[in-house]
Amino acid sequence: MSVQTVTISRRGAERLRGGHLWVYRSDVSETAGAAGGSTVRVRDERGRTLGRALYSDRSEIAVRLLTWRDEETGHDWWRARLRAAISRRAGVEKQADAFRLVYSEGDALPSLVVDRYADVVVLQTLSQGTESLKQMLVELLVEELSPRSVVERNDVRVRRLEGLELKAGVLWGEAPGELEVVQHGVRFLVAPLGGQKTGAFLDQRENHAAAARIARGRALDCFTFNGGFALAMAARCESVLGLDISGEAVAAARRNGELNNAANVEFREANVFDALRELQEAGEHFDTVVLDPPAFAKNRASVPAAARGYKEINLRALKLLTPGGTLITCTCSHHMTEPLFLDVLRDAAADARRRLQIVERRAQSSDHPILVGVPETYYLKCVVARMID
Repeated sequence: MSVQTVTISRRGAERLRGGHLWVYRSDVSETAGAAGGSTVRVRDERGRTLGRALYSDRSEIAVRLLTWRDEETGHDWWRARLRAAISRRAGVEKQADAFRLVYSEGDALPSLVVDRYADVVVLQTLSQGTESLKQMLVELLVEELSPRSVVERNDVRVRRLEGLELKAGVLWGEAPGELEVVQHGVRFLVAPLGGQKTGAFLDQRENHAAAARIARGRALDCFTFNGGFALAMAARCESVLGLDISGEAVAAARRNGELNNAANVEFREANVFDALRELQEAGEHFDTVVLDPPAFAKNRASVPAAARGYKEINLRALKLLTPGGTLITCTCSHHMTEPLFLDVLRDAAADARRRLQIVERRAQSSDHPILVGVPETYYLKCVVARMID
């Protein structure tokens, strides 16, 4: 099969040689009529082959590198890459039956996400390239995993940048309704076709387990969503209060609380910013506080405003902490770098007149691996800190 060649600039070539997988449209010199969604050979302006990649004729990310080799990337290639990604998760099923099997760029399979929820596989094809391969990918996942069903959650806005429609539905097998999954002994109800992301947030799984080891006394879980941190901490705490602005999320958290017989956990619908201030004014104190907000910084331009938001909630949380208490604070904004996030914590501690020790710095769960050279794959920062006075 003939393969079209896309030529990229010196800057684009240096980007790929530095370990990144993306080349932006501004660094594409010649496309030779390559069709959007095709797999192309990539060359630099001196004619040297750099590998094979997925090509998009709509997105600003025009080239997504698959391999540095000039090799066929057909059915057998994709089978081998999927098997390799799945094998890297070996042993996770002993801790959880809901986790990520393929993490796009993190697994050097750009724009492809595959999640497992018990016997249901959820697929996201986020570029023209992986969308064009979707049927083959479904067949391979069925052969490799023997699931009850494969569904797509392609209802994410990033697909619009590729000129793709937003949709969700069953691709193979029976339609899954609500099902129960278990993560580190905590049971959750999820709806793969209706929940956030691909049904739930899987990237905090190991941080939930860490919180379960650390938490004590009276705990506060802010932005609780489906109760992940709150229910993980319940066995170690006297009581846990979970807050979320979404009534739907609070209802789901309460159902998960009942599923786990967590009688010492209460969930309230509340604006966290307001609730933190009200709890402080009421003289409340907590031994453990968790902050797991949604992404405040969606792009570089929003970072200053996001930093102010992160500082505000961390300042309020610190004022609620008892001496010796633990703060578990997170940001899922890629643009909020770890150094910047630590600066925000420093400023919040200074304004709160509290002294903090950083006990642990964590990231997203290991089934969301960070690929060296692609900083976008490192987005979740989780800091465990102790107030010492």
